[in-house]
Formats: sequence, C-alpha cells, structure tokens
Amino acid sequence: MPQGRDEDDRGDAGLTDRTGPDHFHAMHRHGFVRVASSTPRVRPADVGFNCDAILAEARRAHEVGVDLVVYPELCVSSYAIDDLHMQTALLDAVEGAIAAIVEASRNLSPVLLIGAPLRHEGRLYNCAVVVARGVILGVVPKSFLPNYREYYEKRWFAHGRNIRSQTIRVAERDAPFGSDLIFEAADLPGFVFHVEICEDYWATIPPSSEAALAGAVILTNLSASNIVIGKSDDRHMLCRAQSARAFAAYAYSAAGPGESTTDLAWDGQGAIYELGDLMAESERFSLEPVLCMADIDTQRILNERLRTGTFADAAEHARRSGGVFRRVTFDHQPHFRDVGLIRKIRRFPYVPNRASHLDLDCYEAFNIQVEGLRRRFEATSGTTMVIGVSGGLDSTHALIVAAKVCDRLNIPRSTILGFTMPGFATGETTKSNAWKLMRALGITAAEIDIRPAARQMLADMGHPFASGAPQYDITFENVQAGLRTDYLFRLANQRNGFVIGTGDLSEMALGWCTYGVGDQMSHYAVNSGVPKTLIQYLIRWAVRSNQFDPETDAVLEAILGTTISPELIPADDEAGMQSTEDKIGPYELHDFFLFHIMRYGLPPSKVAFLAWHAWREASAGLWPHEFPDSLKRQYDLATIRKWMESFLWRFFTTSQFKRSALPNGPKVSAGGSLSPRGDWRAPSDSVATVWLEELRRSVPEA
Repeated sequence: MPQGRDEDDRGDAGLTDRTGPDHFHAMHRHGFVRVASSTPRVRPADVGFNCDAILAEARRAHEVGVDLVVYPELCVSSYAIDDLHMQTALLDAVEGAIAAIVEASRNLSPVLLIGAPLRHEGRLYNCAVVVARGVILGVVPKSFLPNYREYYEKRWFAHGRNIRSQTIRVAERDAPFGSDLIFEAADLPGFVFHVEICEDYWATIPPSSEAALAGAVILTNLSASNIVIGKSDDRHMLCRAQSARAFAAYAYSAAGPGESTTDLAWDGQGAIYELGDLMAESERFSLEPVLCMADIDTQRILNERLRTGTFADAAEHARRSGGVFRRVTFDHQPHFRDVGLIRKIRRFPYVPNRASHLDLDCYEAFNIQVEGLRRRFEATSGTTMVIGVSGGLDSTHALIVAAKVCDRLNIPRSTILGFTMPGFATGETTKSNAWKLMRALGITAAEIDIRPAARQMLADMGHPFASGAPQYDITFENVQAGLRTDYLFRLANQRNGFVIGTGDLSEMALGWCTYGVGDQMSHYAVNSGVPKTLIQYLIRWAVRSNQFDPETDAVLEAILGTTISPELIPADDEAGMQSTEDKIGPYELHDFFLFHIMRYGLPPSKVAFLAWHAWREASAGLWPHEFPDSLKRQYDLATIRKWMESFLWRFFTTSQFKRSALPNGPKVSAGGSLSPRGDWRAPSDSVATVWLEELRRSVPEA
C-alpha cells in the first residue's frame, strides 16, 4: 500500500496511461469510498493513552487505504467518566490531544472523526471533531442528549440543535461549528458525509435524515451506547433502516471494552450499511482494537437517488422548510491506484443469498409466479392451460408453476395440456425428460412432430434444406421455433385454453427468442421476470424443499444437469448438441451484467470491474451452494470484456423491439423486469454506441 504522497501522487498526476490496469483496478475510479468504524483501546479519563490509541488506529487505517474512520463518542476523554467531564484539567488535556492528532494527521490519508468534550461560549458540548491532513474541517455537536434511565448527559452537556453558522476555537484553531455541516471531498466524487452522535439516530427524525436530503451520501455515527441484552439488534435495525430510508451508507461505531464498568458494560459494536445492506460488522467484546472496513459504492447510492423521484421530492420539501446546510469542501488526495476491494460481490445478484431467509426468499419468488398465473387463469374464460414442454429449464419451471396453480385452485393437474414438439435437432435426453416430467406431474400430455410441417414450409419458401442441403441458417431455426408457438396458439383455440409462455428474463435481455409467432409470444409470460440463474436456483429449491414427490424431483435433477440448448441445429450426437452459451456467452455473466446495468444504471466499465472481482478466482464459499460448478469457475478480464461487448450490443441495439411487445407477466425480483409497462422503457431503434465506447475506452483488452 502507498505509505505517503508527494506532489506527483495526487489525483491524476503521474497516471500517464488512463486506460491501463492501474486506472481500471483502482476502486476510487469506480465510485468507491473505503469507510471504517474503529474501536480503539481506551482508559477512563486517560487522555494521553486514548490519544495514542486513536493515532495507532489511524495509522493502521492509513496502511490499508481507508478514506474515512469513525471513532466512538467521546473517545478522547472516554465516555463513562461522569462529572470528570467538567474538570478543567481534563478538558485542557483533551484540547492538547486534539492538537496532537491534528498534527499527526498531516501524513495520514483517512479523514478522522473523533469524539471529544469541548467548551464553547461558557458551555460544554459533546462533539465530533472532523480532522484531515493537518486541518480541523469542522466540529459537530450532539443534537439530542439522553437523560433517562442510565443516561444523565444533560448534567454535563448542552445540546447543539440550534448551533448553526458558528465557529469554535479548538486547540488554538478556528473551525466551523454546528449541526448544519456536511463535508465533501473536492477530488473524490461521492465522498460527501455527515456526522451525528449516538442518541441522534435514536431520535424520531435523526439529523442525518435532513443531511441526506441535503446531499450527504455517507452518514456516520460516533456512539458510546452501553450494551444490554438485545441492544445489538436494535442498533442493526436503526442503521439498516436509516441507510435504506435515506438512500445512503451508514457507518456506526460504539465504545468498547476499556470504558468504565462502574454501572454499565460496553461491546464495541461497529457496523456499516449501504442502502439497507449490511456491508461489514465488527467483532464485539474484543480486547484488541477493531477496525471494521467496507468499500461504499457511492455511485450506486447516487444512481438510486437519481432514479427514485420520491427522494428528490423530499429533498425539495426539506429545502423549502428551511433545511440549509453548510458544505465544508476539502482536498482528500485519494489513492488512484489498486488497493483491492473490501466488498463481497455476489456472482448471482438475482439469487437469494440471505442464509437466514433463504427458504422464505425462494418461497416468495416461486409463489409470485404461482399467484400471477393463478389470477390470470382465473380471469380468463378458458378451461385449460397450454404449454410446450421441451425438457429444458424454462419450460420445466413454467410447468411446475402451473402444477402448483392447479393444486392451489384445487383442480386436477390434467387441466394442463403439455405438448412435446420434436424438431430436427431434438435430443433423446431432453425429449425423454419432458415425457417423464409430464407423467410425474400427472398433466395431460401429447406429442406433435413439427418436422413434416417444417419441411413443407421450407419447401414452399424454396429453402435449400428442403432439397437436402445442410443449410442451418436463422430461417431454418425460426421456422421450427415459430411452428411450435403457432401450434400452441391454435391448440389453445381448439381446447378452450391459453398459452403459458416459458421464455425467461435473460433471453429477453439478449433477444434470444423468436419474435412474433415464436417463443417471444404467449398469452401469459410467467417466466418473464425470472432470469436463467434464478430459474435454476428455484428448481433446485423446489427439490430441496419437497414441493413435489420424489419421482418429480428425480426428473428435475436430471433436467438441471443437461446442456442449455435451443435444439434447432442438428448434430451428429448429443455430445455435439447446439449450446446456447457457446454462442451468446455464459448466462451467469449476462445476468450479472443485466442486474447492474438495468437496476442501478452503472456504466459498463464499473460493471466489468465488479464482475472481475466476483469471478477472478474460485469462490471461497460466499455464494449459494446450489451452483457447485459456478463456484469453481473463473473469468479473466479479457473474457468479461468480450461477453460484455456482446451483451451491450444485444441489449441496447438488437432486441428492444421484442421487449416492446412483451406479453403480460409478473415481476419477481427487486432487480427489475423488462416489461415495457414496468421497469424498462426504451426506444426500439436505439444504438449501443455510448455504452460500447465507454467500455472500450475504460477497460483494457488484456
């Protein structure tokens, strides 16, 4: 890690190759800010000891490239010293310690948020002192003072709610003072933070709420907060709620062992949240100093605010109500080099990953589809559901959803009319699996061989295949795909039913479907909100949670083990079967790209950076165990770049017209859907130039 900086090591200086590996791999280039909550050693009223402990942690944070360190409340003096806060000798020592910390910070990269009791105009305030590069950027007084149960802060401190537009004299320096301060790095976009202290975020409307509306992206809390049974969960709840409601990151640091235990105990809890997601938490009750770190994605936060109009409306209302903040701007001089990424990047962002809620999340995803199809079937005048069953993932999942609809409506599964429709490249394995699944589920099953009709159509068109030539072009493929859908619609007319669509979200994103009378069309597209990776996961969950009988489970397991293929081009044997992923790329990468570009609007270079971190080495067990092969798989940056180029071209240029005519279907994931009536509205004749140029400009080829 860089240990210090000279004039050639600031900002862009010295970076001659702006598209080289250092440029790409540097986390700051992609909107990340490294935040830490620190629990240093502390001794009650031992200001010198506490000062040294604070600086020891500051130096440790500097070594690992931290940008912002949040210390506990009153960490310079220690919190639980009661009336000793009013002693002149102690308060003088505190100012001396602050001066020492400020001086030492000249050669340290992190901004330090330290807690201290400070005098101002004849009153004592519980303060957070913001220190960076040898300067006190500002001092924030605590707004809400607890004075109930074990707390007695109003005995010593004055509240700071009404302090605005003032300065304070600290350690022979003048600094902005007030509850109206927001701090912004001039040289690191998104590094905009606010400071509140302990009880402030237990208030009905925390000061950080107004600060977020005024533009603060990272909200911080210096806390003492003694520990009692269950309080840790309360802190997590407040941090999570505030980060979600304020569209922000929230970093919390509580006092730890070393504080006085005369009547209370301390656990040193640290937690960092981003948009409601827990990014990092510290070890509690540790006897050693703890530095809890996370890389905060400020670009993700700002993009989420941009696309959520309610936030902007609330911000406008706050401004009209007089919520004015002073912005303290400073030069942070961030590391624009590769310091790694302290952040778990999910390989499968659409797949549930909360261990404690795994079954609930899967239950919800599956039953959203069941409920959507149930309501649609109930709303029609039909008496049957018609579905093409290929033995592949998508039709399998749509079929088990339909089977659950029948169970829920207490009607026989024979209401479902399933048809296998073998073509020129249908494999025996998939065809056999299709029949086994239909029989196991007890639906009405039949087979229609589409080859005679396909040959007739190709002959009528004068296609070379009709004369025996092995010409397997797009016409050859789409004749088969179109005939299958045409049969299903006419069968639905004949049997008083409607067609269940089987195509999924991943295929719609890539345009990997046949338009019009093809697999793009149906009466209800039950899988249209579910990407390929989630479909695989939900089928595995259905097996694991015993949604069906053992015979059905065995067939589902077999289907999960088959190659993903459209089965449209003949092969000499099943080993040479047409592979979708060989042609268009791995679905696991495409789903990753889709999630981050559609859900958060991130630029391609940022998505490539995230994908590289997620896939550059074998997983260490951070991902769902249902994808054992994917856990071992790795992708280098060149491969990621190659398939992202393909994704961008397909997504932005060639396939929107298919999505503009997408049938109805339920949204399933918070990652969004591609319905033109829902999450995604785009012109059918757009181009991918902007996205492709950004990728090629910013991501090295090798």
